[in-house]
Amino acid sequence: MINLRNVRKFYGALEVIKGVDITVEDGEFAVFVGPSGCGKSTLLRMIAGLEGIDEGDLILNGKRINDVPPDKRGIAMVFQSYALYPHMSVAENIGFSLSLKKVPEAEIRRQVEGVAEILQLTDYLDRRPAALSGGQRQRVAIGRAIIKKPALILFDEPLSNLDSALRVQMRAELQRLHRELKATVVYVTHDQVEAMTMADRIVVLNKGVVAQEGAPMSLYHQPDNEFVATFIGSPKMNVIPVTATRASAGTLHLASPIGLSLDLADASGAVPQGEAKLGIRPEHLKIAPEGQGNFTAEVVIVERLGVETYMTVGSQEQPIVVRAEGDIAVRPGDRVSLTADPAACHLFDSAGRVIRPVTA
Repeated sequence: MINLRNVRKFYGALEVIKGVDITVEDGEFAVFVGPSGCGKSTLLRMIAGLEGIDEGDLILNGKRINDVPPDKRGIAMVFQSYALYPHMSVAENIGFSLSLKKVPEAEIRRQVEGVAEILQLTDYLDRRPAALSGGQRQRVAIGRAIIKKPALILFDEPLSNLDSALRVQMRAELQRLHRELKATVVYVTHDQVEAMTMADRIVVLNKGVVAQEGAPMSLYHQPDNEFVATFIGSPKMNVIPVTATRASAGTLHLASPIGLSLDLADASGAVPQGEAKLGIRPEHLKIAPEGQGNFTAEVVIVERLGVETYMTVGSQEQPIVVRAEGDIAVRPGDRVSLTADPAACHLFDSAGRVIRPVTA
């Protein structure tokens, strides 16, 4: 179990980590996700001991480890670049940390073979890294980490150098490995698809602070703010400027310059009137019979992916993505009537804070 308590990091006068509080439970697969420059890799390096902590506490299993050297923390790290020794075989790369500890050769061989079996590298132990594929090299880097039997394994964007098909395969292998080892994992990525598919819990970072954390589907359905709403989910949530007025007791009417007209239930009357932003995911927009939708728009782009089709409608200034059936008969230039599911609509204020969360 690892705790970061009010952790801060400065580079000169620039504060890059701004009082972060995060807890990763024992055995959890936690993913730190966010755009480039949000501080996620810096946080990971602080946990590993490769970056100092200027303020706050880093607690591992109840012990403060701010000043503990990296090699004494019981933490292993897998880097984006593999960082394998090119002149060593796969077996020598995996067992290198044991060699440094003067572990007997027979014991090193036994442990290396055990790790190679888990990672499906048994047939490659005598090869050098240059003779391996990208996925095989990444598995060697993972093997070098887990042979140390660490309390915590850190991954710094380990799949970003792989092609898309191999990334999908490696995501599945990392999940299997986590189940088998029952290790605590902190995984950093800028790819929200990796985060959604792999994590027990996601920590979304933005500009050095935690924007929100929680289970993947909790963040997907109940984002706290516009940043999380648009960052989590692919395609991202549509955000449409609207004006909110009180239509009647318990009902809020939304109107937008694009012609959207929509009534939302607001039984408590807590949502303020005025300028706001409507958040609606592509799957919650449906094609309706002409004149029966909440608005009408021109189809600009049609992307057919087989089982589903993504349509981009509207203008360049306000594009809206709709997820539809794969064989839908629609072409660029068509005009379609669209209806939004009121139960799935989010409202954000001008600062991007949620003012009408979806509770279902």
